[in-house]
Amino acid sequence: MGTGRFRLIFYLLCGIGVLVIFTALKTMIAKRGYWEQVKERFTKNNIIDPAVRGNLYDCNGKLLVGSVPEYRLCLDFRVIDKDSVARTKAQAWRDSAFVKDVDSIAEGLNSIFPEYSTQYFHNRLMKGFNQKKNGWSIVPRMATFIEYKQVKELPLLRETPYKGGFHGDEKMMRKKPYGSLASRTLGQLWPDSDRVAKNGIELAYDSILRGRDGVKHNTKVRNTRVDFSDQAAVDGNDIMTTIDVDIQDVAEKALEAQLKAIDAEMGVVIVMEAATGDVKAIVNLSQLADGDYAEIYNYAISECMEPGSTFKTASLMAALEDGKVDTSTVYDTGCGVYMMHGRPMKDASWATTGGYGKLSVKRIIEKSSNVGVSRMIDENYGNNPKAFTDALRREGAGIPLDLPLAGSQNPTMKTPENKSWSKTTLAWMSIGYESLLPPISTCTFYNGIANGGVLVAPRFVKAEMQDGMVVREFPVRILRDKMCSEGTLKKVRETLENVVSAPRGTGKKARCPQFRVAGKTGTAQIAAAGGKGYHSGTTRYFVSFCGFFPYENPKYTCFVGIRKYGLPASGGGHCAPVFSIVAQAVMASGINHRSIATVRDSTATEQPRLTRGDQKETELVLNQVQLRCDTIPVAVDTFSANGRMPDVVGMGARDAVYMLQRAGVKAKLSGGGRVERQSIAPGTVYKKGVTVDLKLK
Repeated sequence: MGTGRFRLIFYLLCGIGVLVIFTALKTMIAKRGYWEQVKERFTKNNIIDPAVRGNLYDCNGKLLVGSVPEYRLCLDFRVIDKDSVARTKAQAWRDSAFVKDVDSIAEGLNSIFPEYSTQYFHNRLMKGFNQKKNGWSIVPRMATFIEYKQVKELPLLRETPYKGGFHGDEKMMRKKPYGSLASRTLGQLWPDSDRVAKNGIELAYDSILRGRDGVKHNTKVRNTRVDFSDQAAVDGNDIMTTIDVDIQDVAEKALEAQLKAIDAEMGVVIVMEAATGDVKAIVNLSQLADGDYAEIYNYAISECMEPGSTFKTASLMAALEDGKVDTSTVYDTGCGVYMMHGRPMKDASWATTGGYGKLSVKRIIEKSSNVGVSRMIDENYGNNPKAFTDALRREGAGIPLDLPLAGSQNPTMKTPENKSWSKTTLAWMSIGYESLLPPISTCTFYNGIANGGVLVAPRFVKAEMQDGMVVREFPVRILRDKMCSEGTLKKVRETLENVVSAPRGTGKKARCPQFRVAGKTGTAQIAAAGGKGYHSGTTRYFVSFCGFFPYENPKYTCFVGIRKYGLPASGGGHCAPVFSIVAQAVMASGINHRSIATVRDSTATEQPRLTRGDQKETELVLNQVQLRCDTIPVAVDTFSANGRMPDVVGMGARDAVYMLQRAGVKAKLSGGGRVERQSIAPGTVYKKGVTVDLKLK
């Protein structure tokens, strides 16, 4: 009996097993096509999961460029479902709900996006509804995350995407909190892509910023699509730049004001840290058709031009280092015109003052005499011009900088081997012609003088960061360990300081009342395109001033350059004042790093002014800063259950809410800052549970 029962169970299990195998085979073979259609309908494979692009920060950790999600708000008016019965039912519900709620939706959208009227939204919604459009954009611009969440609270739109049809298509956007500041250097992404870098730091460090995309698939579960990651995305790392947004802001405002005042074509400002070559500010402004200015082209690194008289400092250094002259050596500049190999060399003042006559080398630089510098170089190097160009290369004047930014140009310096070299080349090269340099090269050379003769390359990026931690630092790159001897460097610096401090020095407008500065002015005519020379049509000029500060212990170098049409054109008159403004602002910012003891007013009380608030939290803060609570007059309201409204005017939001909650009162806040006004006057008899409107300012 027992054996028969076990045999029956055995046969039953075997039958069930055969049935399972048969069903599986039928599903795999006979119904394979059907189930593949089901899979295709409910599952989407190999979906790119984009990595979040890294941020750019300034040297103090302030966000310069960041990736922020924005949303295209869409509404599907037509239900798509292969099940015709379910589709018809869902479509009928969606249509009736839309017709019933369209006015409320339009009003809600107007409250969230007040720049568009309620009628505008009503018409936009009805147009999509009548055409039964899917993916219909209900707002004509991208929405922030907060706006997207607010829209999801509106009637119909609060339903699931399958039921109500509303969805927000996310797109990561690059945003610049400080607007156009240093925008050409920071770089951009291509307009038709939110991921492909176009120029600037964005392109130079794209491999760090872009990260690595992941892969995912999603499956429809109960009318909701659920994402499953197949390969996780790796977000890009962040970049800490050398830019100081405060210095950048000052430099841009000072330059723009000067450009507008003289109706200039373009302008450049570069501020560089002497010891590291860190570019703290880089401004490139171009004049637009309407007269305003904007960052369009990175002139500082990409525009090679004849530097003019700022190059005379390189000529002076070469002659001093080679022992050809001393700062006391005298040359006769005559009436300001001197025939140099059949071509007249002229000083700027030849037509008005009749020339400077005999000048020492120190005063030649102070006056920026073309005749004096060209005679100094031509008479000492005329028989061996290669010795001069070798000296320039030795000291680092006009050498390649090899910057990492796309579009950056290296200088073009002639040598006697060039076919275009002529008898007049040496003389004109010595005063800043016959060579092409981008402004960053001039600034780098002067920065080497400020840095004790150590020439460092410009640095735009300090570190790579991940989750707020530095994972890689970009080192300072030294181009020349020693530009010249200590004696030569000392004489060059003294001469440059004299350009600014001398009563009639060309750079006197660069002076700063609080500290000494040194630098050199420059004015260069710009040759017309197409080989038309310097005297075709209205003459264009590139004027400049480059210097460093403070003179005794230089911390920063600043270059200011302006291109304009016609006279007057003066590096000392137009660029030196901008230098002075920037230098004073940079040095003033150093106050933030001083010890409090150096700025304490001995005649003033050291006790802080305290406002009403939570007594315990006030005591906690005072203890943290080591101030005795019992000696501080703390004005803190203590709650009194007398049934009258507390006075919270002057409190911060947190303390005000705390006080009202203890009194059994609800608070409704608007604005920010401290309480300026409360809707129920202090001392008024009230009932518990009442709401008080608080206006903060």
